[in-house]
Amino acid sequence: MFKYVREDIKAIFERDPAARSSWEILTCYPGVHALIFHRLLAGPCWRLGLRWLARWFSTIARWMTGIEIHPGATIGRRVFIDHGMGVVIGETAEIGDDCTLYHGVTLGGTSWNKGKRHPTLGTGVVVGAGAKILGPILIGNDARIGSNAVVVREVPPGATAVGIPARILAKDDEQKKEVKPETPVGTGTMHFSAYAVSRDMNDPVVLALHQLFDHVAKTEERLAAVAEHLRGQGFDCGATGQTKEPLDAASLDKMLE
Repeated sequence: MFKYVREDIKAIFERDPAARSSWEILTCYPGVHALIFHRLLAGPCWRLGLRWLARWFSTIARWMTGIEIHPGATIGRRVFIDHGMGVVIGETAEIGDDCTLYHGVTLGGTSWNKGKRHPTLGTGVVVGAGAKILGPILIGNDARIGSNAVVVREVPPGATAVGIPARILAKDDEQKKEVKPETPVGTGTMHFSAYAVSRDMNDPVVLALHQLFDHVAKTEERLAAVAEHLRGQGFDCGATGQTKEPLDAASLDKMLE
């Protein structure tokens, strides 16, 4: 148990620039308190079949920290629950090593049936504030879930999911991220990104609209050139060959920035 706590403290120093001392982390970080309750009291009682006592310990932890972890949940090592208020982790949820969860995160179930009904997070996953991951789906190693995303489908390893419902970002944008190269997380090649966001992250719908506007503008230019050529050959292509209000792709692109 003490080994886990030391690892948690070290992981917090690597991921939270506000951390000043081990004593501060041990006494003032609710995520650490919630994990201690889960690993030391609620989880062991659940595995021993003392189900009511396990739920009672988890309820006490929720009162103290604002973090609700079901005693049946499986949580790996060096997991950091930052701020933590409003975090809900369901009974059959599984969280791998080196994961980071921010406040308001829900690992919830979508079925009333017994059995596996909550998500599984691989190693090094970062889940932004307010994100909801629902159902028995797998979030791959080193994946990132953007703040307030609602994830109902599996996310591949190393990918970034944003939006409602969550969509996978294009590969080019996945490589543009805030990183600390000296502190790799997980077993993959990705690095930690606070709140699972970066400066240049774009919603895939916005990216698609930008591409559509560019395509329409180029098509309009080609049609205008064809119409001009046909008029030179004596064909009647109308007064101008263009609409009264031609597409202003640059202005539309600026509106989406």
